[in-house]
Amino acid sequence: MVKAYRDCFTTSVQDKLQWFKQATWDGELGRQARLALKELLENSLVQEIELQIGGLSPYQRDEHRLDQRNGYYIRQLDTERGCIADLRVPRSRNGVYQPEVFRRYQRRSGAVDEAILRIFCGGNSTRHVGEVLELLVGASVSATTVSQVTKALDPYVRAYHRRPLEDRYQYLLLDGIALRSKGAGGRKHVLVLTAYGITRDGYRELIDFCQADSEGEAPWTRFLQSLYQRGLVGDNLRLVTTDGAAGLIAALDMVFPLVPRQRCWVHKLRNVAGKLRKVNQKECLKQAKQIYLAANRLQATSRFRAWQERWGTVEPKAVTCLAEDIDALLTVFDVPAAHRIVVRTTNPIERCFREVRRRTRPMTCFNNAGSIDRIMFAVFMHQTANWSKHPIRHFTQKT
Repeated sequence: MVKAYRDCFTTSVQDKLQWFKQATWDGELGRQARLALKELLENSLVQEIELQIGGLSPYQRDEHRLDQRNGYYIRQLDTERGCIADLRVPRSRNGVYQPEVFRRYQRRSGAVDEAILRIFCGGNSTRHVGEVLELLVGASVSATTVSQVTKALDPYVRAYHRRPLEDRYQYLLLDGIALRSKGAGGRKHVLVLTAYGITRDGYRELIDFCQADSEGEAPWTRFLQSLYQRGLVGDNLRLVTTDGAAGLIAALDMVFPLVPRQRCWVHKLRNVAGKLRKVNQKECLKQAKQIYLAANRLQATSRFRAWQERWGTVEPKAVTCLAEDIDALLTVFDVPAAHRIVVRTTNPIERCFREVRRRTRPMTCFNNAGSIDRIMFAVFMHQTANWSKHPIRHFTQKT
């Protein structure tokens, strides 16, 4: 007894919570809670049917009664307290009575469906949602069921694409991700164009996305014009960071012609690496990276010229590849030094894409455009919610 009393104080909080969870969900407390909930539901259903069909008791004769009781049927209901088995649901002879506690054929309470959505939006695949739910409430659901439940996100997805935008972003990063989807002609690649913004206070946000057949000028123009018409007019933008896609550059010329642009260093150095001989790749790229690590534009220009002189005759194609975009690569030196590491590449948005791929890796391909929208929306909402608690360091209104 003394040992148990002492252990109560030496046991960690996590261990205590684990014990309580075990006792609540798997032990006697869980069983008693489910029995109490079952009794409450059955009593409520009996009162409900009498109110709907009229009368004060099952055997009362009343000319105003709308229907007659017709026994019970047995069903089960998954709730946040676990599975309620052998639930007795009253029924009426002519079908006048319809339970208000749950819909006909409903097998889960609204709280369980909400838990499924929260687990899904929290970063779990449709396959993993069932496993997590079973640990929480003792009720498992299939991936197909999760997909059906997540269709409840569709109105929120539509509202997300149509919501007004505040013109509060100082940096805009644009990129796309290729996903596979089923179509009438078989599997096809779908491009998801994405906009990522950073506010003056350093808060990050995945602003919006849209599906397109390509990363050409027309899809990008439609996407950027949608952002513009909803409020992102770019009055506060200091910089737009992109890869080298010609269609995106042309679209920016149309929608945000006056905003300075930064060419993504990661994409450009990948292009340079593809033109280098294997023996020179490591050293040449290492020296090229010193350009964007310079303290200011003057030093970066000096380092570029030294690099160009060193490799110009050895790797002329690689040097030409970097030199043709050097001005766009050095635009980042026009913004505060504390911001450069974040906006000199599209890596922040690439990391979001890695999360999308993690979620979609078990899937051969998406069934339709709606499933792509739901996955992207879930990932974006999860990421943005996390970022809302932690602004980027060194981002202030003064800078």
